[in-house]
Amino acid sequence: MTESGGESEFERARRAADERVLIAAAAGGSASAFETLYRSHVGKVYGLCLRMTANPTIAEDCAQDAFVQAWRSLPAFEARSSFGTWLHRIAVNAVLARGRRRQESLGHEQSIEESIAETLADPSSPDAAAAIDLEQAIAQLPPGARQALVLVGIYGYSHEETAAMLGIAVGTCKSQLHRARQLLGERLNAPEVVP
Repeated sequence: MTESGGESEFERARRAADERVLIAAAAGGSASAFETLYRSHVGKVYGLCLRMTANPTIAEDCAQDAFVQAWRSLPAFEARSSFGTWLHRIAVNAVLARGRRRQESLGHEQSIEESIAETLADPSSPDAAAAIDLEQAIAQLPPGARQALVLVGIYGYSHEETAAMLGIAVGTCKSQLHRARQLLGERLNAPEVVP
């Protein structure tokens, strides 16, 4: 019997048990087990990095850095959270470390359009234009506001978790999220200028 999501409770439990076996094997040094975990999670990790950096090249580098760090740290993984959540935190740290090491230029509008085209599942859908507008508006937010919006608004982390990941106060996180929502509202509701 399947639930509304198409996957039964048994199937979800089996998939989780399979992942735990893969994690244990990878922690023991199995490269093939880690490769399976990588293939299972790379899309989500890359998506997070892309939304935080708004640059496909930097996002690829950050995702790769996150998986290298995960491979090195896997023996210490205690499963207090899900493997996916643990990877997300590593990816956030990789993005933040990259930002600290290198000041990003603001001249990346072309690559933003390319990344949006790659990340949309079905570019022929009627909502594709709205999704592109939203992705572009998110990419143009100031970094702090964009990071708070991505982590809290899109990925569902709490303000406390997000603040801890970003190394800021909870109040600052809330302020950045408010600022992001305000700026998005202004950009998405701005009247079009007709020549």
